[in-house]
Amino acid sequence: MDAQTVLPYVEIGLSVLIIAAVLLQQSGASMGGTLGGDNFSAAFHTRRGAERVLFYATVVLGVLFALTAVFALIIA
Repeated sequence: MDAQTVLPYVEIGLSVLIIAAVLLQQSGASMGGTLGGDNFSAAFHTRRGAERVLFYATVVLGVLFALTAVFALIIA
């Protein structure tokens, strides 16, 4: 199997993992904060434990997805 046949399946898998990682993250902003109102609890937030791991996993998956997309453009 060559890269052109495997790469689309890798990108689909990475995109599903990115969607799952984003949906699993907790949202710290309330509705008032998203619409421009005062939201004092969102001024500073430190990620700890599983939240931190999930955040870094989302970043890594996004970078891997971008690299596979660029690689797909190069070999096409």
